Amino acid sequence: MKYTSQAVAKPYFIAAIALFLGQILFGLIMGLQYVVGDFLFPAIPFNVARMVHTNLLIVWLLFGFMGASYYLIPEESETELYSPKLAILTFWIFLVAGAVTVLGYLLVPYASLAKWTGNDLLNTMGREFLEQPLPTKVGIVLVALSWLFNIVMTVLKGRKTAISLVLSLGMLGLAVFFLFSFYNPVNLVKDKFYWWWVVHLWVEGVWELILGAMLAFVLIKVTGVDREVIEKWLYVIITMTLVTGIIGTGHHYYWIGTPAYWQWWGSIFSALEPIPFFMMTVFAFNMVNKRRREHPNKAAVLWALGTSVMAFLGAGLWGFLHTLAPVNYYAHGTQLTAAHGHLAFYGAYALVVLTMISYAMPIMRGRAANSEKAQIMEMWSFWLMTIAMFFIALFLTGAGIVQIWLQRISNAPMSFMAVQDQISIFYWAREGAGLVFLIGLLLYIGSFFVKGESKAFE
Repeated sequence: MKYTSQAVAKPYFIAAIALFLGQILFGLIMGLQYVVGDFLFPAIPFNVARMVHTNLLIVWLLFGFMGASYYLIPEESETELYSPKLAILTFWIFLVAGAVTVLGYLLVPYASLAKWTGNDLLNTMGREFLEQPLPTKVGIVLVALSWLFNIVMTVLKGRKTAISLVLSLGMLGLAVFFLFSFYNPVNLVKDKFYWWWVVHLWVEGVWELILGAMLAFVLIKVTGVDREVIEKWLYVIITMTLVTGIIGTGHHYYWIGTPAYWQWWGSIFSALEPIPFFMMTVFAFNMVNKRRREHPNKAAVLWALGTSVMAFLGAGLWGFLHTLAPVNYYAHGTQLTAAHGHLAFYGAYALVVLTMISYAMPIMRGRAANSEKAQIMEMWSFWLMTIAMFFIALFLTGAGIVQIWLQRISNAPMSFMAVQDQISIFYWAREGAGLVFLIGLLLYIGSFFVKGESKAFE
């Protein structure tokens, strides 16, 4: 570890993995509730389990992004972090706020939670992914601004690189677009129109800049390829990401009452969205093939390559499957959407955070890489989680295709709940794959506790 302030990344990474585990456990609870409707009812109703599952996803990824940026920016800027104390303070504020919010979901009826947290003063609650109470939303803004301030001040006092610039731009977008979570118009069309400015422009826009910067950083470190080569690739990828991602927001506007031209704009630019992910795959494999050194952390290289491939499959290919307006007309809101969501979030964001943790944690513990035994265990965890998630997507895709046929295309369309009963076999299979995923995650966690000889950090 070159700079002592990089150590502030460690608690962020630990919290991210702990929250990731919580997210998967609640995902398994939800999965079982799909087929055993009264499982854990009334202690944990389905709507509460779903809120916790999706909110933990957002929070643990944000912890991962923060930890990754606090680790890589000092090294990119060749200077210590502007304020390690502010980073630690931000960590505890975010962790406590997140824990209190989750406990609020679990212990207090949602209507009461809204009343007690000032939703009558500023109505922001009740929308998917943005269920957080008003104080939590304010806290997220303050945490994001503190994070952005700390990173930008570090960049300004040190070396400026393409990676730090792209990462800072992504963080700025993250902070700015979340402000639309406070805007909750009464008109449902306007509500959905601006709701996507948070949800879509985060995950299909500015988060992709953060993803690209993190992946480029790891590839520079593990391959030894010239920075200039990687930075040129990065600029091209993020340009395509912004052009396709911003206008591609239109694929959410097809059926909510917006003008018909969005069906063309949304379809065309959404069809182009897989391109930057394909470029990312080509980029990652090219850099590894051209590597000038064999880095001892083989696991980190595997995670990096896995990120590019699974991001292309989940965000690119599975997104393209149902993004064109004539297809989306039938597929909208079915399990096909859930298949895309699961594979895209895992491929693009979960994997890149795990890549950064796999690379940085051994270095923060005084070694270049974990022991061979630990890395073998870690690579097993990669394959178990990745294959399990791929099968989760396949099972949900199968469920979605049958759902579309029986509910929306058939000459004698069935009701929603009748169709759900017909596709329950897919949900049971999805639950089994989820258990395999959990085993993979536990192996990942366990790999950091495996003892053995490891190469000392140079």
